[in-house]
Amino acid sequence: MGSAAELAAAVLMVAGFPVLMLAALVPSVPAFAAAAAVTYLADHYLHRKGSYLINRLGKVRAGLSIRFLIRQLLLILLLARLSLADNLIYYGAIACFIAFYGLQAPHGALVQLIRNRRRMPVATRNVDLASRIRIPDAPPRRLLHRSAEKMLHLDLAAVVGILVAAQVKMPLIGFIGIGLTVALATLYVLTLVPFVRGGRIPPNAEKVLAAVDDWLGEYKPETVLYFSGSKDSAYQVNMWLDTMEKLESKPLIILRERAILNNLAPTTVPVICVPGGVHLMNMDLSTVRVALYAANVGKNIHMLRVPTIKHVFIGHGDSDKLASVNPYSKVYDEVWTAGRAGRDRYAIADVGVRDDDIVEVGRPQLAPIQTWQGVPEGRIPTVLYAPTWEGWDGNPGNTSIVLAGENIVEKLVAADPPVRVLYKPHPFTGTVSKEAGAAHRRITALVQKAAEERAINTRFIADTAVQAQAKAELERIEARLAQLSRSGGDRGDEAEATRDGLIDTAKHQEVARLRAEWNDAYWRSFPSWEHRVITGAEPRLYDCFNVSDAMVSDISSVVSDFIASGKPYAVTDSAGVGVEEFKRNNTAVRAAVILSNSASELGELLGAVRDPAADPLAEDRKELKQYLLGPDEPTSLEQFNTAVANLALKAETRNVGQASRMAAAGADTELANAVPGQRVSTAGDTDGVGTG
Repeated sequence: MGSAAELAAAVLMVAGFPVLMLAALVPSVPAFAAAAAVTYLADHYLHRKGSYLINRLGKVRAGLSIRFLIRQLLLILLLARLSLADNLIYYGAIACFIAFYGLQAPHGALVQLIRNRRRMPVATRNVDLASRIRIPDAPPRRLLHRSAEKMLHLDLAAVVGILVAAQVKMPLIGFIGIGLTVALATLYVLTLVPFVRGGRIPPNAEKVLAAVDDWLGEYKPETVLYFSGSKDSAYQVNMWLDTMEKLESKPLIILRERAILNNLAPTTVPVICVPGGVHLMNMDLSTVRVALYAANVGKNIHMLRVPTIKHVFIGHGDSDKLASVNPYSKVYDEVWTAGRAGRDRYAIADVGVRDDDIVEVGRPQLAPIQTWQGVPEGRIPTVLYAPTWEGWDGNPGNTSIVLAGENIVEKLVAADPPVRVLYKPHPFTGTVSKEAGAAHRRITALVQKAAEERAINTRFIADTAVQAQAKAELERIEARLAQLSRSGGDRGDEAEATRDGLIDTAKHQEVARLRAEWNDAYWRSFPSWEHRVITGAEPRLYDCFNVSDAMVSDISSVVSDFIASGKPYAVTDSAGVGVEEFKRNNTAVRAAVILSNSASELGELLGAVRDPAADPLAEDRKELKQYLLGPDEPTSLEQFNTAVANLALKAETRNVGQASRMAAAGADTELANAVPGQRVSTAGDTDGVGTG
């Protein structure tokens, strides 16, 4: 529903129009002016906030243009009720608004034309196109950003002038306002005209694609990470950026949607966004030998059709969900799994993926996760509650948050000896299920209340000096990060972002260092016993893993990732299938404490944290870690690079063999042409004289 402020603004704006009508009928110029001011300000606020309520108003035929038109018509009604229908200001107002709306069409057409002509057939990052083609600066942001709203708000001068003229009986003031509105609207339209001509627009698609091919020929990429999806799925490609940066072969990232490019995390790897399938299929990828796919989507076919490349499904997580054994996976040359568990899943699922085509490469993304060394002396244990979201199908087994979440948190905050609770829900929590959203809010309130009670408990003492120093560090780091963000500048539109998209490596490294420092300072900025609700991108999930001593979660890749730490963990059987069945169906829980929705089994988890020597599942976790994620040595990154190199060699061997066969076929064709009555069959079977 948007924020409370946005909802209030929408209510005020909608309610303002009946008041306008009433003020026009009375008639009352001051009341009309006050109601008009409310509608103007509320409209502007909602646009500035980018509120989705603006779109909702359009859906119910109360769009932006309609709102302005109604306000202007009511102003005309006000003039008529004031007995000014025979006054020149009345006719001037009508002529003004007719002319004003007559300018809306060319204005809208020019804005759309500029955007269309500056939309690149491909958008890039870290690709040097500026030295190959001329890409002009984007028009000033103030001209195109929220352009329709800005154009319509130019009627404000006329509205104010007419209202003042009606109140003080001085038509001249009204005509000044009318003239100002028409002049400004005309000037706005004329200002846009130069940006649809000649040197103000980028080269055509043919020249841009030729420049991209020229860069590809110079860069010679060898390994491609290919991705397509919705803007909400950008995390699936972002998780592979660090691995791509550390590849021993030349990496390239190919995206298919502009929304993904806009949500891509900063990276030093060259990125090409190619929305058009034909453009992608015509792109020169002759040096690429390995293509990596993080998701099974229909647009993969545009890359899969290239026979000179070996294609690999690497996925975006490791879990026992059906998505991990999608039958679509058999279209790839190889499927890479973290450990033996992934291989066994495909064997059990029997979806057509051959065992010979599966390679175990570990999970390179898990390198930041630290191995547990026990609870540090002098610190109370920390338990992370990280439930996944409710999903689309309403299955109660998707998340524990609805049926078990409050029970889990209540028992954790009441534990004795005490523990600290970190609550980090999935960012999609509550987007589908109202019950999940309500449960999340109740859990948040529980954690915050427990934190407030602990803060005034004399049993817990805070080191205020350390926290003050950490908070000062956070302010310094955040100020520097903001400065670095501003120094990147506003790249204008897609064309300008493509032209100026070469990343500053030194700044990129400084940002990475500062984020690590920020994470360290964040955890020191409050007591190590303080309960905390953690939402947003920072601190990241793996950072929460590293400061926790145990975790409670649901069936998802979060559990598989946490296993890399070797720490005790619990998983909730929210669907109530039973411990044995739950373990049989979900590999990742075989070394977990299984919780019912009452969370009565939490004592087993806390006991393992407090006394690791008496932990009955410690050895099981070690075995499960290797089964799910592979061995610790060689490192996962080394395994991954080796797999890339081996597959690239297979691709090269295939390509050389194919070239040899084509050369031989060419020689046979020449020989066949020299011998009358004999030819080579393209189907490979015999055909010609002497066969009978």
